[in-house]
Amino acid sequence: MAARKRSRTRRRRPAAKDPVERYARDVVAGRVLAGRPVRLACERHLRDLKRRDLDWRPDRAQLAIDFFRTMLLLEDGEPFVLVPFQAFIVGSVFGWYTTEGFRRFRSAYVETGKGSGKTPLAAGIGLYGLVADGEPAPEIYSAATTQDQASIAWKDARRMVEASTELSDLIESLVGSLSIPRLNAVFRPVSSEHKGLDGKRVHIGIVDEFHEHPSNIVVEKIRAGTKRRRNALIFIITNSGYDRTSACWKYHQYALEVLEGLKESDALFAYVCALDLCKECLAQGNRAEGCKNCDDWRDEKVWPKANPGLGTILPVQYVREQVREAVGMPSKESIVLRLNFCVWTEQFQRWLPMDAWDRCGAPFEIEAIKSLPCLGALDMASRSDFAAFVLLFGPDLEDRFYTLCRFWLPRASIEAGMSKRTESDRLMLREWADRGLITVTDGDTTDYDLVEAEILDDVSTYSLEEVAFDRHDVTQLVTHLKDALGEERVIDYPQTMAMMSPAAKELEKRVVDGTLHHGRNPVLRWMASNTTIRHGKDGMIKPDKDASPEKIDGIVALVMALGRRIVRPADEGPSVYESRGLLAL
Repeated sequence: MAARKRSRTRRRRPAAKDPVERYARDVVAGRVLAGRPVRLACERHLRDLKRRDLDWRPDRAQLAIDFFRTMLLLEDGEPFVLVPFQAFIVGSVFGWYTTEGFRRFRSAYVETGKGSGKTPLAAGIGLYGLVADGEPAPEIYSAATTQDQASIAWKDARRMVEASTELSDLIESLVGSLSIPRLNAVFRPVSSEHKGLDGKRVHIGIVDEFHEHPSNIVVEKIRAGTKRRRNALIFIITNSGYDRTSACWKYHQYALEVLEGLKESDALFAYVCALDLCKECLAQGNRAEGCKNCDDWRDEKVWPKANPGLGTILPVQYVREQVREAVGMPSKESIVLRLNFCVWTEQFQRWLPMDAWDRCGAPFEIEAIKSLPCLGALDMASRSDFAAFVLLFGPDLEDRFYTLCRFWLPRASIEAGMSKRTESDRLMLREWADRGLITVTDGDTTDYDLVEAEILDDVSTYSLEEVAFDRHDVTQLVTHLKDALGEERVIDYPQTMAMMSPAAKELEKRVVDGTLHHGRNPVLRWMASNTTIRHGKDGMIKPDKDASPEKIDGIVALVMALGRRIVRPADEGPSVYESRGLLAL
């Protein structure tokens, strides 16, 4: 269908009445604090007002902005009045047109700190597309890789419909669908999980939490569905992520390149929040460790750069609490940097703060802790490598834990099997072996009989409640332990993200607050300094053997032991379900 060509004559309101231009000018003038990418987005808007091949229609922008205030209610029952940065986003998306009469932006990428109201904003945009955008038979989709994730923005939209007399009279709210049958208009959550993204004629597609998407399939499927729409929009909202190979990172980088003027795209709107880097770090593309010239995330003065709704949508106290919890705790710091301050962290990172670890090194007497509750955990990487057995005593009356460690290593692994080691590393291992900190077994592989004998000796000496193990490569050893100790006292502990994360966080917490005492075992300290963690969904973490630069078996075993103590408090015996399983009634 041929589009009607519009006049290039501008019909602009004065800037004072145009909230989009006003916000842009306030940011550029420094009256509103913003990071570099947002400043660039505002400069782009002001610069584009002078272009003759684009048409800025502030009346259309205002119409969309007013829709939120007049038609939508927030959870507290108050009108959804857009704060300035939200008005800038909504107005920009709906106010810019090409001179051919089509909307300029066909996709929008919005990356802000957690709690900035991105999802309700997206839900409101979806409802505007459903009832007020003038599109014949509009199809609005909240899209994700899973149905649960896709339903988040859609549920916000449904709540807004049910809270509004005008909208509820117009829109039918059904299970999994908002629709206006007489207009063939529909708003649904869809996912790639059930192949629900195919065959759609998308007017507006909402992609939520893009940083959690494992691939670009959702965006591409939605994009394919927009090809016959005149004014289609893909609205992508996200926090910052940790995987710099992900689809979200590629969009993040592309958005920055468009804002920097390195790439041209009149069809992409980008609003990317960020703390500012100093000139040197900006040139390198990343903040140098310990740089004091970049914005410090602990400084309240810079928080609005990542959280443009701070003090209006987002309570300042919430951010203060997040920062307070993150100081000194690397895994929490990484999550807070990513979610609250728009810092793309690494998927893998060095973990335990060694200064805090060393403060946990006060010596203790074995006799003083022998009577405490005790659990053991065994980690064995392979028969030709380290084996680690950690005894965890406690908690005592002051909620402190104590560790004893056993390490085994084949002699060949010290001398030849680990040929990548430096001579200083080999000398270090030989010294530890001479001091009895590592038991060196003859031959090329770990002597499982010796490991078994020493574990059984510890069981009788310290009255271990149970021994946790990971089933990797230990079938025969575990069978013997079960024969000796009983089935219920030898516990399979898979080293999955879900199993390891709570205990890993507990270990970090106890290292930081000084309630874990390791007796300055140098082998365990070496492994602690080697440990790298992998980040997963929902803030989960786990020690990662593959990404760590050296051996971490003792730390893995310590995490496993803490994990068992979490699910098996010291004053309880084994769970009845562990000993007898479930009964069918």
